[in-house]
Amino acid sequence: MQQLPDGTLATLAALDAAADHTVRAGLLLPWANVAVETELARLGLRRTVFHHARLVPASRTTSIDTSFWHGLREASTQALDSLSHIPLDAVMLACTSAGFTDGPPLPSAVLTAFDALQQALTKAAVARVVLATPYPAPVTEGEAAALSEAGVEVLAHASLGLTDGYPEVTPDRIRDLVEQLSVDAVRAAEAVVLSCTGWHTLPVITELEHRFGKPVLSSNLAMALLAARARTGVRS
Repeated sequence: MQQLPDGTLATLAALDAAADHTVRAGLLLPWANVAVETELARLGLRRTVFHHARLVPASRTTSIDTSFWHGLREASTQALDSLSHIPLDAVMLACTSAGFTDGPPLPSAVLTAFDALQQALTKAAVARVVLATPYPAPVTEGEAAALSEAGVEVLAHASLGLTDGYPEVTPDRIRDLVEQLSVDAVRAAEAVVLSCTGWHTLPVITELEHRFGKPVLSSNLAMALLAARARTGVRS
């Protein structure tokens, strides 16, 4: 029988259980994102706490495009200020695509969900992945290029081509999307990445890990891993 990895959820649970104090992470959320709060609440973490502030882009759009990404970045300073009375160990902009597209600089303490993905892959010593996203193809290709620049080879990628409506993506659509990835690429990859904080990937994580015999990492799990590892005392 193939030896399965411990799995991403097991790694997260072990980190949370090993914490010697309550870790507090600030999450700056795109205003229409419901998946982050839903998924993090279902992880059962006891020593990792998330404090949320909403980001409203000036364009008041929910579809990903330049005005959306720039608007989130511009709104981050004020949102961070709303968390200023909470002692935080980490602060993250809970948007993956805002981390590999351009825009106004973020406050110095703020990481993005894309940074969290990179950190999680580095901690797991993963150098080859396959990538699935709900994004339009050009955005997915941009993420693959950004991962490559960070030293992670993307062997194959697939996307749903959506600019909005990510919370409505069903587990079956995620399964079908992963099916589009080359079998050889999946076999050669060290992990499967389900990028984007806005879709509900938690229902398929364990299933896909058992199916492929390798870790499956989502943006929301990556943020939880970063928070559970945080011990730096970053303050907002």
